[in-house]
Formats: sequence, C-alpha cells, structure tokens
Amino acid sequence: INPALVLWVKYEYWFFYLKTLHKKNIPVLLVSGIFRSSQPFFKNYGGLWKTILKSFNRLFVQDAYSLNLLKENDLHQNAVVSGDTRFDRVTAIASEFEEIELVKKFCGNHRVVVAGSTWEEDDAEWVHYTRSHPEVRFIFAPHEVDAANIRYVQKMFPPSTLFSKLADTSAPEHILIIDNIGTLSKLYKYADVAYVGGGFRESGIHNILEAAVYDKPVIFGPVYEKFREARDLVERGGAFSIKNALELEKLLDDLFEEETFLRRAGSLAGSYVQENRGATEMIMNYIQEKRLLTN
Repeated sequence: INPALVLWVKYEYWFFYLKTLHKKNIPVLLVSGIFRSSQPFFKNYGGLWKTILKSFNRLFVQDAYSLNLLKENDLHQNAVVSGDTRFDRVTAIASEFEEIELVKKFCGNHRVVVAGSTWEEDDAEWVHYTRSHPEVRFIFAPHEVDAANIRYVQKMFPPSTLFSKLADTSAPEHILIIDNIGTLSKLYKYADVAYVGGGFRESGIHNILEAAVYDKPVIFGPVYEKFREARDLVERGGAFSIKNALELEKLLDDLFEEETFLRRAGSLAGSYVQENRGATEMIMNYIQEKRLLTN
C-alpha cells in the first residue's frame, strides 16, 4: 500500500504507522481531532507522544479548547479549529431521508419515543415507563442485534413486535424492537423524543447527532462528559441527562405535557447541528489548496 494521502480520524495514534508515513513523505491529516489535558501529549513524560503529533501535516481539531492545549505545549503550528465532520455527515444523511412506511403506520398519531443504540443498562431504566404508558409508541433499536440479545430485549419489554415481523402483523404491540442494522438514523425522524444509549456504561454515549439533526430533544444517561456535543446540547437545553428511571419518567412527562418545552428543546438540538456544519468543506479546501491528491 502506498497512499497519496492519509486522513487520520480522532482518537487512536499508532506510532509506527505514523512514523512510516513520515519517512515515506506521505501527507497525513488529523480529522476531527479532540484533546484533553489528561492525554500523554501534555504530560512531562510525553516526549514520544509529542513526536507523534508533529508527524501530521495538519491538525484539524474540533474546538478551541483542543487548540489552546496544543498552543500551551507548543504543538499548535499546524493546527486549526475546523469542527467535527460528523455534523456534515448526519446532515447529509438527513437530507436523503426516505420514508419507512411500516414505521410511519406503526407510529400513527401517537407520541413516539425512539431509543437507539441501547444496552442492558439503558433498557432497565425504561421498563416501568413502557409498561405504564401503553398510549405511547416505543421503538427500541439495540446496539447489538444478534439473536440472543434480541430475545433478551423481548423479555425486557413484553409484549412487543419485531420489525422483521411488522409487515405480517395487523395489530402490532406498542413496543417495536428493531432487529436489523442500518435503519436507526432514519428512525429518529419519527420520534417526538429520542433516547441514545451508552450513558450508563464507562465508554459513554453513542452518536446523539443522528437524532438532533431531525430537531428532536435527546435524552441519555449520566456518562457523557467526554463528548463535546453532549455537553453543549445539555447546556443549551436541547439534550438532557438522566441518572435513573425516576428522572427519566419525570422528564418525559414534562416534555409530553408541555408542547412548547418539547418543540423548543427539539429546535435547539437541530439548530446546534446546523451551526456546526462546515468541517468537511474546510478540510477538502485544504487538500485542494495544497494539491495533496495530484500526481
């Protein structure tokens, strides 16, 4: 393999890979980089790590905090704030939305909650609310869709209907379980409120922008601090973090009972996504300016 250009996205930095690219004089760009003071780049023992960053031709970072960290450690010479390319990606996906007629019919005129990328810890917080609110349509799209996990989710939320059986079901239950992959980004379009899983695990939440782009208020668990977009949306009022089922149920009741609150939160989420677009264009302009893909 002899690439003309390498785009290095976000978190992991492989020293020998980058060293080889540098030796071969192959340009490398860091895309959507984000830095925290706890990383070894910014420690007294981080000499080797600093060398890694200096091997990049350009560091496109997500925010001013990351750029300031680089400046404080004299690593900023090739760095610029571009934002996160995920904002452009989710916007592009939303612009190509295609109706899922079975889901549209399932939702009808009911209130709809779409819970995406959920794990066992997320499911446990939803059990009581789903049982006590049969008038609401719930769509659960678990992070893992293997047969064993789908059976587990079915046991957690009886009675429910599988998406794979929906076409053959004349009277589906009020809980729909998605047992395939690739549809989640479309499903958020049908939500009044979106829930994104992962926030009860150490690794943290999954992609909340997939829901926010559709002007949907987003709820997630307590582990979200390392995700800039989650912090920003909580501060703005377009997203909400809950610690337990009681907080979840109180929040949902407030959102569903106060239409103005619901719509405003969704609007704040959507506008945040639109305001942060543009990283992809900036990176592509740089590639063209520097003629990095010309022979």
